[in-house]
Amino acid sequence: MTWVGAFADDELVGFVHACWDGGTHAFLLDAVVDPAHQGRGTGRRLVERLVVEVRAAGCAWLHVDFEPHLEGFYRACGFGRTAAGLLRL
Repeated sequence: MTWVGAFADDELVGFVHACWDGGTHAFLLDAVVDPAHQGRGTGRRLVERLVVEVRAAGCAWLHVDFEPHLEGFYRACGFGRTAAGLLRL
C-alpha cells in the first residue's frame, strides 16, 4: 500500500510500510530504525506518518504484530490490545 522512510542527509535511517487487504484493513510491517538513530522519536514519527497515509487511503483499521519488548513503543503510538490468533509454522 505505502511506505515511509526517515533520512539523515541522503542516508536511509528508518523505514516502515503497510500492506492492505483491498478493503478497510492495513497491516504495519517492518518498522525499523538504525540503532544509531534510535531514541530520538524517529520510529514514532514514522508510524504517525504511516497512519496518516493509511487513513487517507480509506482504511479504517491498522493492525500490527510485535514482540513483547516492543509493546511500550506500540502503545505509545496509539495501538491498543487485541485478541488475535497465531500459528507457529
